[in-house]
Amino acid sequence: MLPPQIPIFPLPNAVLFPNVFLPLHIFEPRYREMVADALAGDRVIGMVLLRPGYQADYEGRPSVYPVGCAGLITHSEILADGRYNIMLRGIEKFRIVSEQSDRSYRLAQVEVLPELLTEADRAAIKRDRNRIEALLAAAIERMGAGPRIPPAVPDEDLVNALAQYVQLDPIERQALLERDGVASRCRGLIELLEMNTMTPRGVSWKDSVH
Repeated sequence: MLPPQIPIFPLPNAVLFPNVFLPLHIFEPRYREMVADALAGDRVIGMVLLRPGYQADYEGRPSVYPVGCAGLITHSEILADGRYNIMLRGIEKFRIVSEQSDRSYRLAQVEVLPELLTEADRAAIKRDRNRIEALLAAAIERMGAGPRIPPAVPDEDLVNALAQYVQLDPIERQALLERDGVASRCRGLIELLEMNTMTPRGVSWKDSVH
């Protein structure tokens, strides 16, 4: 269960999805403090996307999209100079309700946005998986490499992993996160793949999907 208050980590180009892994290098002092506090507590950090124009107030509290995904720190390494390398695993989608300003980093009151899968949703995603794999196979073939989608990856995890790791504009990725459930996200992902003939980034599925 997601705590009602979590630290949020705003970035301009990273969107986390449930049950997908995201490696992060933490170097700013305020976010080093955030990670240290998280490691001493419930190990939860909320990832949110910065809105365009954030550069004007980056050192302060620039505007972010209200919907994000909380991640659990599964691995952490502190470096000699105080920086961190961490691995987050997406756990739950949330909406920011309000923020506090008594820390160097941002703390938010959040409400969980459950993504429950009905049997109809599961059937729809299973049908759409073939279309997704065909689109990706065609794109990868043009690059001279074979498809690298393990068949054992569950359908919903495949959708979330591709939403996070194919080459998309961050705002398109955010729109996929905000979709009402995985079945809707799957349809949106297919539309983007069909429109843009995108190719996947280099992804280690072992490290990306739980």
